[in-house]
Amino acid sequence: MPLLQDKVVLVTGAGAGIGKATALAMAAEGALVAAADIDFAAAQKTVDAMGSNRALAIETDCGDTASINAMIEKTVAQFGRLDVIVNNAGVTRYAYVMDLTEADWDRIHRVNAKGVFFCMQRAAKQMIDQKTGGRIINMASISGRGYSGASNVAYAASKGAVIGMTMLAAHQLGPHNINVNAICPGVTRTELGQRNAATRAASRRLTIEQMQAEQEAVIPIRRANTADDIAAMAVFLASPGARNITGQAYNVDGGLVNS
Repeated sequence: MPLLQDKVVLVTGAGAGIGKATALAMAAEGALVAAADIDFAAAQKTVDAMGSNRALAIETDCGDTASINAMIEKTVAQFGRLDVIVNNAGVTRYAYVMDLTEADWDRIHRVNAKGVFFCMQRAAKQMIDQKTGGRIINMASISGRGYSGASNVAYAASKGAVIGMTMLAAHQLGPHNINVNAICPGVTRTELGQRNAATRAASRRLTIEQMQAEQEAVIPIRRANTADDIAAMAVFLASPGARNITGQAYNVDGGLVNS
């Protein structure tokens, strides 16, 4: 039997990159999937790629609490409950510390920190009301552990916040049989990663290929992640095999950082 047969899984930022790969991987393991994204057309393309009527596309702004509440309500209205949420939606841009603006800080933390918290809180409320437990999986980053190759300082701060929230929420939600864990991707080849790499490469007068070769040369396993590498960890954390894992933040980075 598939690992997640008939589990209801909600994935935010599911229109592209890690979110899309995660939604597809969850569906492949038998889950009923709500794919949420600020770009509804992108979310619908993810659903269409599943080739199944066991999925739902939802337009959601994960920086807005009313939109978050509506996302949970639509998921439950469609599928009857919520078993797993993957809080993946996030934003960033490549910027030097002295070039970051207040607008950058607010934009990044609105989604990456505030959004993750309120998605987590609202999902937990639903899981507590159901009295069936659940899994919360937050997408952090090795940037939140001090990785010097982070896209910018504000982004690193937002991902550090995700790691901290994950650990404390796990303690407080454990009595409700809710597991809370985080995934910390390293260098990952996605559309967003490619845009950041292009900006970084241009600032150093390198080609993207040269920039990527530099990145991979310092990864012990000598390769960057694909989105599927991160999705595989999310599936595991949602699976029965991870029932006693909570309050953890797992690096998926080829050995790039040690903490």
